Amino acid sequence: MTLFDELKARGLIAQTTDEDEIRTLLNEGKATFYIGFDPTADSLHVGHFMALCLMKRLQMAGNRPIALIGGGTAMIGDPSGRSDMRQMMTLEAIMHNSERFKQQMSRFIEFGEGKAIMVNNADWLMKLNYVDMLREVGPCFSVNNMLRAECYKQRMEKGLSFLEFNYMIMQSYDFYILYQNYGCNMQFGGDDQWSNMLGGMELIRRKLGKNAYAMTITLLLNSEGKKMGKTQSGAVWLDPEKTTPYEFYQYWRNVEDSDVIKCLKMLTFLPLEDIEKMGTWVGGELNRAKEILAYELTKLVHGQAKADKAQETAREIFSGTGVSSDMPTAYLTEDELTGNCADLLTLLVKSGLVQSRSDGRRAIQQGGVEVGGEKITDTGKTYSAEQLRGEGIVIKRGKKAYSRVILS
Repeated sequence: MTLFDELKARGLIAQTTDEDEIRTLLNEGKATFYIGFDPTADSLHVGHFMALCLMKRLQMAGNRPIALIGGGTAMIGDPSGRSDMRQMMTLEAIMHNSERFKQQMSRFIEFGEGKAIMVNNADWLMKLNYVDMLREVGPCFSVNNMLRAECYKQRMEKGLSFLEFNYMIMQSYDFYILYQNYGCNMQFGGDDQWSNMLGGMELIRRKLGKNAYAMTITLLLNSEGKKMGKTQSGAVWLDPEKTTPYEFYQYWRNVEDSDVIKCLKMLTFLPLEDIEKMGTWVGGELNRAKEILAYELTKLVHGQAKADKAQETAREIFSGTGVSSDMPTAYLTEDELTGNCADLLTLLVKSGLVQSRSDGRRAIQQGGVEVGGEKITDTGKTYSAEQLRGEGIVIKRGKKAYSRVILS
């Protein structure tokens, strides 16, 4: 199976332009491609994970990745998939986040002479003269066509700022610069970026002639990745200080049954024939497939030692053999006690297992809360300071969510 055919078989490719040329370049290892990452937080998250895995996969086949940090576009904010305008970021925050991204990407992509490169679009976007930019790029874009783009259409009812309206032009200009300065002949992105990517290809061809060699390919990076990267409690981060290796492992261990094979295909480097066999598994075997998924992805992000420990911790907890130092832990202070005790509702909220006391009350009433292996049905249950010291208590909500609470 060729590389391009494997990408299709893994469910990565949504649509392309110039498919024959793209197939040839990728299969022969002659693509210089870029994927952009806007540094809107101080860590990459699971929504970026698919893109990083793709870059690694293509680099292993001889193609050259360009990791584009959007230090300039982050000053504007991508309106794609949003119902409101992003909060404006300071330049200092953007640069700090960019440095964090670089550190995390290095776990996936090999940078160096003749290998992957990392660039920041602030290096050219921040130096642009507004009038010169309008004259150089403006004639290449039709406002009518831009307004038909899906990323803008969904914002028209609630209002689209002129600031955000420029995002497509900025992203298109990135491809134009990368093509000229770095020989970038291909761009990848999520299907919600399709209009922006076509704009970049069109800009190159209009400015440099119809024979300019620039193509686009879109994958289910953002639409699937953004969905994967969110939980009820927020984002799942690649930074172990924000999402521990155990929490990361458990996130993937708890994916829906209908998603496990899709995730194995898109995100792991396991052979497709092995994954296809897992697709026939049912019941307890499917849980085994989820363990394989969780282990493989934790190993990719945090290394084998952390993956081994996370798997060991999960098995200890689920078998009821004890607690582990790697278990998610919440710390209660003396000031949060009432009469030398803390009620279970407070502990549930503190641990993050519920969003509110009313949420916790419902979980208890429905029989979904255990403490120390004992099901609790009393919504007024309390625990003394003595019980909370030392190793604390282990609270379980539902079948898969655990946390330890310790009085510090």
